[in-house]
Amino acid sequence: MKIRLTGLLILVCLIVSSCYNGSEDIKLTFWAMGSEGEKVKPLIEQFEAENPGIRVKVQAVPWGAAYEKLMTAYAGQALPDVCQLGNTWIPQFAMLGALTSLDSLVTASPIIDAENYFDGSWQTSLVNGHIYGLPWYVDTRLLFYRHDILTEVGFEQPPQTWQQWVEMSRRVREHNEEAYANFFSLIFNDWHVPVILILSNGGQLLRENDCYGAFDDPKTFEALRYYVDFFKNEFAPRSMTEFVNVYQGFTEGRLATWITGPWNINQLRERAPELKGKWRTAPVPAGQGAVSTAGGASLVIFKTSKHKAAARRFLEFMSLPETQETFFQLTNGLPAVKSAWNSPSLRNDPEIQAFFKQLESVAATPAIAEWEQIAVAIQVYMEKAIYEQLTFEEAISELNREVDRILERRRWLLQENLLFLEED
Repeated sequence: MKIRLTGLLILVCLIVSSCYNGSEDIKLTFWAMGSEGEKVKPLIEQFEAENPGIRVKVQAVPWGAAYEKLMTAYAGQALPDVCQLGNTWIPQFAMLGALTSLDSLVTASPIIDAENYFDGSWQTSLVNGHIYGLPWYVDTRLLFYRHDILTEVGFEQPPQTWQQWVEMSRRVREHNEEAYANFFSLIFNDWHVPVILILSNGGQLLRENDCYGAFDDPKTFEALRYYVDFFKNEFAPRSMTEFVNVYQGFTEGRLATWITGPWNINQLRERAPELKGKWRTAPVPAGQGAVSTAGGASLVIFKTSKHKAAARRFLEFMSLPETQETFFQLTNGLPAVKSAWNSPSLRNDPEIQAFFKQLESVAATPAIAEWEQIAVAIQVYMEKAIYEQLTFEEAISELNREVDRILERRRWLLQENLLFLEED
């Protein structure tokens, strides 16, 4: 009996020692991009105080160098435990087998639930039916507009439909021939506006299990022509020759509206305090629906991590509504957890509240590893049509061919039954 009890005691001790029990000296490595890595320190300190024995080493990685650094670390088996990934990067790293599935965490956690998040944002981390990231902060594009200018041309409210959008643009141009009704970030290789219009019009981006381009789909074709016509009709500038930067153009009233994201709320408040009360935000005008893109970043655990239990605890802490609220105060990153939006600083800010409304109607881009290349191709061929290097019909045809070429490997992997994800 003593031998059996001793053996049982040893077995229990071995089991307990294999799990995180709060007394181990664990060092988590966490890569955070941009300003998040520089400003997250107070939250790290709070997590460490609440979890003795876990230390988190944060490395701030500039966004411009992040992708190359991650791929180099992947090749060298030197990835961190936890990382911030842009939402459009998650499918690629999941397909590489670099990410830990978080399905079991979501199932077991009393904190994390898909219902707590904006559905479109949650979908960005869902790849082949498995969740690989938890939304950390969210963003989307919507309409920033000069309320005073729109009022002058007879629009007390921003345009609600595509037809109203064109009419507003025509009136702004007639009211001031030196002004443009809209600014779309052509020169910054920004694919979001054409994709937003496609989603809003109920069009397709890809077809046949995301294996071919669908840019000749009638609704997609219509949305992209609508986009190009803004430039053709001089409702949007093709270059920045008329003003030094977009802030100047918006401040001087030479741009009446601007499709952009939440980071520009504080930028406008700081750069143009004289515009206080003259500009507002609103969801994008609707085609068949007022849909925008689901941007932002998520937190992931790499499969090579040796401290997954502690890493999961860290993700849970970052998902608490109160943590999300503090993160917003530190970084202005919009909370991914919807209940955090009840805080006064968010609830009482009308420019930010428009983002909550838009985030209820966002859609994820295709969850495939090739999306970043496809997004660039969309912008390249739309520019060719806008600058009349190709006819619109030729640009759509060439775009489809280019996307089909990009997806050639995906088709082969599916044909050979080699495209799968391992569950962790």
